[in-house]
Amino acid sequence: MDALTLARLQFGVTTVYHFFFVPLSLGLSIIVALMQTIYVVKGDEKYKQMAKFWGKLLLINFAMGVVTGIVQEFQFGMNWSEYSRFVGDIFGAPLAVEALVAFFIESTFLGLWIFGWDKLSKRVHLASIWLVALAANISAFWILVANSFMQNPVGYQIAESGRAEMTDFFALIRNPNVWLQFPHVALGGLTTAAFFILGISAFHLLRNKTGNLDAFRASTRMSLVIGTLAVLATMGFGHAQGQRMADTQPMKLAAAEGLWEAEDPAGLSMFQIGNEADRTSVINIRVPSLLSFLSYNTLDGKVQGINDLQAQYEQQYGAGNYVPPAIWLTYWSFRAMVGAGALMFVLGLAGLALTFRNQFSNGKGKWLLRLLIPAIILPYLANSTGWMLTEMGRQPWIVQGLMTIDKAVSPNVTVEMLWISLIGFTAVYGLLMVADIYLLQKYARQDVGGSGTLIPWSGSSTEPKTADEKARYEGAY
Repeated sequence: MDALTLARLQFGVTTVYHFFFVPLSLGLSIIVALMQTIYVVKGDEKYKQMAKFWGKLLLINFAMGVVTGIVQEFQFGMNWSEYSRFVGDIFGAPLAVEALVAFFIESTFLGLWIFGWDKLSKRVHLASIWLVALAANISAFWILVANSFMQNPVGYQIAESGRAEMTDFFALIRNPNVWLQFPHVALGGLTTAAFFILGISAFHLLRNKTGNLDAFRASTRMSLVIGTLAVLATMGFGHAQGQRMADTQPMKLAAAEGLWEAEDPAGLSMFQIGNEADRTSVINIRVPSLLSFLSYNTLDGKVQGINDLQAQYEQQYGAGNYVPPAIWLTYWSFRAMVGAGALMFVLGLAGLALTFRNQFSNGKGKWLLRLLIPAIILPYLANSTGWMLTEMGRQPWIVQGLMTIDKAVSPNVTVEMLWISLIGFTAVYGLLMVADIYLLQKYARQDVGGSGTLIPWSGSSTEPKTADEKARYEGAY
């Protein structure tokens, strides 16, 4: 492998691994805040126990996300220095805002929430977790502002030095790509958290060995509603992204569909085995006109093919290969993402139907509970393959229409350096994954209200001892 391939592989490994944790933190922080809100409003201790139980798992996931995210920042300078030199004036601004504002708020108030159960009033403590949830999602927003510039460059000019320089910061924020990408990611986070809670709750309900099954039933009902609505909304924003893709990144759409030649009307590919070398299809099962309808809301819309776009880009940008590498990965990533989303929606509807019939409370519906446990993996599959589609489909561009990825890699990084760092990152991340799975399953197996060291529990040494201390927590606000 050459240096470019290894640099791409290393960034892909670290990015997918980091993004494995991000959606759960985005969604779980909101659901935990909702649980604590119900406790504060209604005074129901069950929801306080639920907030603490799921809050422990949030803390584990948050810590892993922070550790793996730090590496991302360094890679821009180490492996992609030419990219940083070209676009750093623009790309660095939203990243700086994210770190200085959103991340600092998130980490600060998360600490207050962890240690403030017995020291802050109910309302102040509740505000802490809501600020964590808000800051986490604002953090994602600024990251996506930076990424959206790569997908759809706006608010810049090419200076005499050859660098891209920002001319309008607010154009970055108003980038239409952001306002489709951010809701898609945020709602995907809610979906991830909901099915995470559903899987663990189903485990406890089936085992029937905990002393507080009502809390897991309540968690199941709440997550079914949130998860089903979130996955439906995620599909809606994903559809809107697909329509925008047809206008701004037609090569990505063509690669996602394995569409070699332009079609009018265009059929949606259901299954395809292609020959990438010859840019032809060996087997291709398509639904007539469906791709045109999904792209343009009409049965007669023309969708450009890979070969047509390659010829067009050669005239527009000069000689070169503008076809995304590994089209099969882009094609199947799209289908894995959509398939996982559709399956989650079906499971959510089935769960809601059983909930309305009260079948989880009377011991029925075990068949669905058994399905919900392995279904934990579905949102992770959708998240990872969705990012593969987003990033692989844009290539060979690292910034759409401005810079190809072969011109972005650091010129002084050698193959040996990249092999060493790739093996090192993979080994360390593998150990972190083992630690993460161990901690998550350890604390997930505990009963709601059980012992634990991540958050002070009722009955712990930090429980208020005097009437004054209890009054300060319960009502002195």
